Amino acid sequence: MRVIIAGAGAVGTHLARMLSNEDQDITLIDRDEKRLHFAGFSTDILTIKGDPTSILTLQDSGIESADLFVSVLNESASNILACILAMRLGAKKCIARIDNQEYMQSHYAKFFKDMGIDMFIFPELLAADEIVSSIKNPWARQYIDLFDGALALVGVKIRRGAPLVGKQLKDLSINTEKTFHIVAIKRDMETIIPSGSTQVMHGDILFYTCSKSHLSLVRHLSGKDKRDANKVIIMGASQISVLTANKLPHSMQVCIIDQDPQRCIQVAAMVPANVQVFNGDGRDPELLREVGIDTTDVFIALTGNSETNILACLGAKRYGVFKTIAKEENIDYIPLAERMDIGTLINKKLIAAGHIHRMLLGVDTESVKCLTIANADVAELIARKDSKITRKRVRDLDLPDGMTLGGMVRGGVPSMIDGNTIIQPYDHVVVFCLGTSMNKLAELFR
Repeated sequence: MRVIIAGAGAVGTHLARMLSNEDQDITLIDRDEKRLHFAGFSTDILTIKGDPTSILTLQDSGIESADLFVSVLNESASNILACILAMRLGAKKCIARIDNQEYMQSHYAKFFKDMGIDMFIFPELLAADEIVSSIKNPWARQYIDLFDGALALVGVKIRRGAPLVGKQLKDLSINTEKTFHIVAIKRDMETIIPSGSTQVMHGDILFYTCSKSHLSLVRHLSGKDKRDANKVIIMGASQISVLTANKLPHSMQVCIIDQDPQRCIQVAAMVPANVQVFNGDGRDPELLREVGIDTTDVFIALTGNSETNILACLGAKRYGVFKTIAKEENIDYIPLAERMDIGTLINKKLIAAGHIHRMLLGVDTESVKCLTIANADVAELIARKDSKITRKRVRDLDLPDGMTLGGMVRGGVPSMIDGNTIIQPYDHVVVFCLGTSMNKLAELFR
């Protein structure tokens, strides 16, 4: 597939590298030659210095033969204009990054589709959704609703003394009815697809798929206590902070801390009455005591500095905060942050990557999520009639290494998948992919 990406910022360069690793034909355009040079791409990626909103630049990039055009410049208006031009010049599909929630409303979908935009990416809004989901399930490292909540993917760190510690997966008699499926285990710096003989160890992060009715069982087996989040402190008055505060229940006590007094005034007018805004440094012990850190359930660090976010979360844990969440934009730091026991990590690049994967897989893909701490993806797909995935029992499908089927929804009823399962046309299937090309996944479901 031929993909043209406009914008060599953090998101654009990550997408280019990710897609080039999957043998896609990638072209990256940016106005700033230094940004293209700084990215340090291999010869597999063609870089073009130019304005993505220029017809001549787009023509020079070969836009007429592009299967997908993705514009991730800093300005929403530029991204929308670039997509309109790209579509008129021959691009088959177009995706635009935006920062305006108004454009996401469903009644505008046809309007923008007619203009040539097939999908919007709003990374900050998606990040806020992930944060809110984590707050509602504070015992989990990662929590993702699948198929509108029919199933869930839950990542949980196993503590010493949990019922699963020391057990082999084949010996889990409590799971004889397949109430959950352990699709992957993150152990130290490695993510593995487990077998029946895999033994659960203290410190493992287990990724389960299960129905919502069995979440309490998963929590119990992982050695986690049920705890509700009633008070949240957010460090950094960023756009993600505002979106998160507006999505949280109004019954929840929320504090936002920022060092910029003008930004504090702006944010105070943008959030509901249950949100208090404080001017100061979120690492200042005196200020933290003033806002009630000792009674806080969740501490979220969303400043523009990844190192500050990690250190602030470590400080919050010393005060006994049950759950910490940090925005970590440096992908290389994610394994380090995870080993330091930072609870949930948010990365906008990986969030955007999931949406690009969805477009590459096709119309029968409901979503793709890039799992921050596992370096893996989880996809929601619909099996087509006569697709390879429906021809044999799962055990006989010869799935690629690193791929496992986590669960499915058939006729509205969720269930787990085992080796004897035969996927039927129109089943909604959860697929966990570790280092597996999206092309291979698409081949199974097309």
